[in-house]
Amino acid sequence: MTTGANAIVVPIDFEEASLKALDLAKELAAQTGGEVVLVHVYQIPVYTYPGLEPTLVPSFHAEVTAAAKRAMATISTQAGNLRAMLREGEPATEILAAAEEAGARMIVMGTHGRKGIAHFFLGSVAEKVVRKSPIPVMTVRAS
Repeated sequence: MTTGANAIVVPIDFEEASLKALDLAKELAAQTGGEVVLVHVYQIPVYTYPGLEPTLVPSFHAEVTAAAKRAMATISTQAGNLRAMLREGEPATEILAAAEEAGARMIVMGTHGRKGIAHFFLGSVAEKVVRKSPIPVMTVRAS
């Protein structure tokens, strides 16, 4: 569903930085007449061991998806009934795909600002999005 080139996509992970990014995106959208589109990406961890096929209990996947839908519905309503997209997969890839699908002109996203060993092991979704995005990306840190 393309909304035109006036959407601002805001990836939401329900932490302080993404909530601050949402507030900023709403301010920008109000000034430019744009639409704020929320996107949440989740991953279901799968572990494999020699001799064990990776499987998930079907109810676990359904429970995670339902919880993500409820959380997004709540934040969308609290933020003014914003359009919300829920995606499963690798976060940076799915954020960029959602931005393209929404016809976004900008992504405004929170960043944890991890450094050192935490950044090395956990990586940075924001950094990956900034590096790969064909549209401007504004990052917002938690205080």
